[in-house]
Amino acid sequence: MQIGMIGLGKMGNFMAQRLMQGGHDVIGFDPGDKARTALTDAGGKAVDSLDKLVAALRPPRALWLMVPAGKIVDDTVAALAGKLAKGDVVIDGGNSHYKDDQRHAALLAPRGIDYVDCGTSGGVWGLKEGYSMMVGGDAAVVERLKSIFEVLAPARDKGWGRVGPVGAGHFVKMVHNGIEYGMMQAYAEGFSIMKHKTEFQLDMEQIAEIWRYGSVVRSWLLDLVANALQRDPEMKDIAPYVVDSGEGRWTVDEAIELDVPAPIITASLIERLRSRDTDSFSDKLLSAMRNEFGGHAMKAE
Repeated sequence: MQIGMIGLGKMGNFMAQRLMQGGHDVIGFDPGDKARTALTDAGGKAVDSLDKLVAALRPPRALWLMVPAGKIVDDTVAALAGKLAKGDVVIDGGNSHYKDDQRHAALLAPRGIDYVDCGTSGGVWGLKEGYSMMVGGDAAVVERLKSIFEVLAPARDKGWGRVGPVGAGHFVKMVHNGIEYGMMQAYAEGFSIMKHKTEFQLDMEQIAEIWRYGSVVRSWLLDLVANALQRDPEMKDIAPYVVDSGEGRWTVDEAIELDVPAPIITASLIERLRSRDTDSFSDKLLSAMRNEFGGHAMKAE
């Protein structure tokens, strides 16, 4: 099957390579010269405009988007709307908000262009291990694209599936990332408690390795914890600043909208925000309040 890949960053190129390994013909577009060169070096074909990409693909075309969520996806879908034809399909494999998917599908539908959203997990390991894919879209359209998902997944019948109509794929991936936030926070807090128990001089890397086998908390995420501790046991080369992609925020927003309590996911998101406040006004004010009502000591800068 022939596939057009739009966005040839690290993830886009890794997915293109896995598709090519599975026998698919990949033609990619990216505005960056280096990104296009990376694809051609891997054996793919690259073009320098959307017009050339559309012209190079045989109808009915399948175009996979791997570009940042938000305005870039909006602009790309809008541009494709005027270039594609009835029977073509646009697949958003990035991290778009599910409501944006519904809007994009509504824009393309009058032109007979199909739209599929694919929540993709696997990161930089996906090229080797395969990707977990949560797919939203019309059942018949997803069935037509089945060979793409089978190649990208860990196995033909594992790690992927159509979870519902347009928007459902990215909705499930959004919740997946919210769960991921909570799991990561729990691991981080647990290891921090052990690290601060200096009396026992615990070896964090050793403990991670023990837990990896037989423990009820074993997971691929724990495997990655062990890898990180092996490289830098003291985390000396890492700043205590944690970014978020936005999907944790969306998950919390959705929980509030649905009246569903999600304290763990919410707390893990707040901890990420807190990590960025290197000069916390709230903490300073808390210290000042304690001093005001109780005369408690304050630590100077």
